[in-house]
Amino acid sequence: MSEESDKEQNVQRFLNLIQKQRIGKFKIYIGMSAGVGKTYRMLQEARTLLRNGIDVKIGYIETHDRKETHDLLEGLPVIPRRTIFYKGKELYELDVQAVINLRPEVVIVDELAHTNIEGSKNEKRWQDVMEILEAGINVISALNIQHIESLNEEVKRITGIEVQERVPDKVIALADEVVNIDLTADELITRLKEGKIYQAGKIESALKNFFKSEHILQLRELALKEVAAQVERKVETEIPRNIALRHERFLACISSNDKTAKAIIRKTARLAGYYNSKWFVLYVQTPKESLDKIALDKQRHLINNYKLATELGAEIIKKESTNIAKTIAEVAEERKVTTICIGKPHLSLFAFIFAANTFNELLKKLKSLDIDIVILS
Repeated sequence: MSEESDKEQNVQRFLNLIQKQRIGKFKIYIGMSAGVGKTYRMLQEARTLLRNGIDVKIGYIETHDRKETHDLLEGLPVIPRRTIFYKGKELYELDVQAVINLRPEVVIVDELAHTNIEGSKNEKRWQDVMEILEAGINVISALNIQHIESLNEEVKRITGIEVQERVPDKVIALADEVVNIDLTADELITRLKEGKIYQAGKIESALKNFFKSEHILQLRELALKEVAAQVERKVETEIPRNIALRHERFLACISSNDKTAKAIIRKTARLAGYYNSKWFVLYVQTPKESLDKIALDKQRHLINNYKLATELGAEIIKKESTNIAKTIAEVAEERKVTTICIGKPHLSLFAFIFAANTFNELLKKLKSLDIDIVILS
């Protein structure tokens, strides 16, 4: 091989490496079910991008014969679909190669969970999208919450339906932006009854099955949680730790004192509920409260408090230690706690801390970890 040829190959390898790094940006619209307006929103965005001089094209859109959605297609450049003859029928799929050849700045590709017709290069449309992204083209796509792989069992439990077309969670995690298209259950059912989702013959059946109000409410919760989780992931990976928003996590510290512990548990539960955050209950067992020494009534109080905390959604943590302050700090750091909730210092647990002269040690440690301490009445 000549020196010149070798140089050309080295240059080409470097160019290939650069091209691989120029992966397109990926935006996903997520909804709790069909009919919430994902496709409508994508087309609205496409029109806005076009007005702003962005080269945007429609790769694949499924209007489901909804007039308001179909009307938005007018004037938008559409890439012709690929025609496939399958079992005597003429069917259509996204033309991935045409998209890559035309290289628009942004392409709209609906129905991310769609299974391609047999004989297509890729089995799933999400694989088509990955190929387009790798070519450096930005993609806007959409799917319903029930099509996310890890939620399959949860959706089956809610609706009684096992969804066959699913998208791996890793694909959702690759998205640069995830947007939830939200409607109330009443709004969605109204749209269904008005014929804006399915044709008249399917409405009654849908109302009795998938579109029950209690199903919609639970699917809506899943969609909101999924988008929140994706936003949290972006914050953790893209925003420097010193300026990132804190994700609150509460630690309630209890003793074997029944009334005090119940108050701390309930008030911490309220705080955690307000922030929709994870929370823990910590009981540090000192040598004088070991099972062979602690009074039976206090044992019963502890068991009842554990039960109450569990019912309110806490994770119970029990530690054996002679240094309560140090143990609290260690647990707080390990569980990434942002706020510690304690009772008034004169109560038994924190009387012990003061007596041991370690409260300052605890405060210094919490300050270094940027953890708040709240004293509850």
